[in-house]
Amino acid sequence: MHSIARRHLPVLLGAAAGGAALTASALTARPAQADPGDDTASQARGLLRRMRVDQDATTADGPVWSPLATGFAGVPGEGLPDGAVGGLGGEIITVTTAAQLAEAIARTEPTVVLVDGSLTIEPFGANLKIAGDTSILGVGRGAEIVGGGLHLDRVSNVVIRNLTFRDSYVAGDWDGKFDDNDNDGIRVDTSRHVWIDHCEFARLGDGQVDIRKDSREVTVSWSIFRDHNKTLGVGWTDNVVTTLTLHHLWFSSTYQRNASIDNVLHGHVYSCLLQGQTHYGMMSRGASSLLVEQCVFEDGEDALVAKDPDSRIDSRHNRFTAIRGRKDHTGATFEASDHYAYVADSRDEVPALVPAHAGPHARKERTGRRIRVALDGSGDVASIGAAVGAAWRSPHPVEIVVEPGIYREVVRVWPGCEGLVIRGATGEATDVVLTYDLAAGTDKFYGGDFGGTGAATLAVLSGDVTVRDLTVENGYDEALHGGSQAQALRTVGDRIVLDGVRLLGNQDTFLGESVSKGVVARVYVRDSFVEGDVDFIYGRATMVFDGCEIRSYDRGAGPGGNNGYVAAPATAQDTFGILFTGCEFTSSAADGTVHLGRPWHPSSDPNVEPSCVVRDSHLGAHIRTPAWSDMSGWPWQDDFLREHANTGPGAVPAGGDTTGRPQLTPEEAAVHTRETYLRGDDDWTPWA
Repeated sequence: MHSIARRHLPVLLGAAAGGAALTASALTARPAQADPGDDTASQARGLLRRMRVDQDATTADGPVWSPLATGFAGVPGEGLPDGAVGGLGGEIITVTTAAQLAEAIARTEPTVVLVDGSLTIEPFGANLKIAGDTSILGVGRGAEIVGGGLHLDRVSNVVIRNLTFRDSYVAGDWDGKFDDNDNDGIRVDTSRHVWIDHCEFARLGDGQVDIRKDSREVTVSWSIFRDHNKTLGVGWTDNVVTTLTLHHLWFSSTYQRNASIDNVLHGHVYSCLLQGQTHYGMMSRGASSLLVEQCVFEDGEDALVAKDPDSRIDSRHNRFTAIRGRKDHTGATFEASDHYAYVADSRDEVPALVPAHAGPHARKERTGRRIRVALDGSGDVASIGAAVGAAWRSPHPVEIVVEPGIYREVVRVWPGCEGLVIRGATGEATDVVLTYDLAAGTDKFYGGDFGGTGAATLAVLSGDVTVRDLTVENGYDEALHGGSQAQALRTVGDRIVLDGVRLLGNQDTFLGESVSKGVVARVYVRDSFVEGDVDFIYGRATMVFDGCEIRSYDRGAGPGGNNGYVAAPATAQDTFGILFTGCEFTSSAADGTVHLGRPWHPSSDPNVEPSCVVRDSHLGAHIRTPAWSDMSGWPWQDDFLREHANTGPGAVPAGGDTTGRPQLTPEEAAVHTRETYLRGDDDWTPWA
């Protein structure tokens, strides 16, 4: 179901779930219980008691649940000597329906709105407008806003705490590009003194939090952003006036905007945890000036990016683990301590500290042993990536069952997903299609290209993962954009099983890697279909293809021409390479125009020993002689490229001439088997 465009939403916010707007008498209202003479901090602590949150936990930076705003939101402003306090001192209203919420947050008087329970917004995707001098506070555990969000438009002094915003995701629109999908979690436009604290954002439609159009004195703290494409965006202006603090945030299994910070005068980021950022981590854009300190970046690409000539990042004491690409540092920017007091918790403490305390009070993510993905709304989630993110954080193995449909998204299975199974629900791979269309040579909007690690539609970076009964496709259009590497699947972990899958692409469809040259990564592919044209099965991993169809595209070359290469092994020394056994090699290409493979020496590395064996398989007439080809100046004859007991019009007949078609000796044939390649020291037998 697509959301309804904002321009079609009713003008009166009372049209939220529950029907017509309620009168004030229908709300649960009580006067604030502040004693005369109580200071602001005392009143704020009283609200924390009403919220039933933990007031005891502290860090070097102060209370985890600070009574008053931190960072730039806590900087004094006109009429706000303590910074953002929301509706503190005003009427306290408890709401239990979305209609009550819509009415309460639109009041013109200072108001504290206590959200009790789960509130579903209607129409789906609506953003309820908030008046100034308002606090929206979740009560205890389980306060959440489902299917919609909040909109701050030219207001001041708003506090939002202890809430989960979830599930306004528009099925099939992972990119957030549908015309009727503007479903943000919180949108802040031209507003001042805004504090978003201890919230969680998951599976929303467009941006999880957008801070736009010259908003100032904004802090987002102790919050969680997860399982999403576009998380936290800042900018939408040519002016450079925004002041922003981001601290103790947890970004988990996200794609981009973590955060994307455009034309921010002072942006201070400290003690944040970023894990699993597929496209890029944190970005300074336009004339933004950022101070990023004591943050931890794990498993991702381009952790810190200064995009434009005037973009600045002062990177101090951050930690980068398993990060490929940019970690920009342009020099000193500003000192946050000139604006407010703070103590950045150490990067050594952040990986334990932030997951323990970020998000709503007593938050606990409960993930079952099976997650169902469906585009029609009948599943637990509507995107494969969201299911994988939940599985990654789960303390136990998870099976993800994907219902039929076309899922256009980029998915990463990060290290630590051992035991994960992703399978199509029907058992027929053609029913479930995971697809995207990036190529290694596709330009990133901030410079460089996606390369060999960023373009794959699906990358499995963990060990002990099974993918079964689904299609993984890279839909990059070579005819339109020109030839380029475009992986459907990239694997890095050990003990990967691909069972009954379809891998579709052109050049470099499937890359099997290992973590490093000295580490063995075994991949077992059974009863599957792999399609491509140039080097479409390649890499350093030990890979066995058992009973698969290996189909070469017809690139249009006629007899005597070249229609491509199947395999390009880059086998590490003292390991096994690629083995095809009991497979069928097919193509509509002209006879004798496709090579079985060629030896890949990455970066002309002389220390690899490319190895590929095709045995007991049926070879179509498209296979040529010699069956192997040189690559980048490396003669194929110098590496172990062999056949054995193959049949079909493209094979060497029994007793035939083997010139250009070297065969295994009987002794070698006894060694180059599925069992020898895969058993290892752990006696792995995935075919059993």
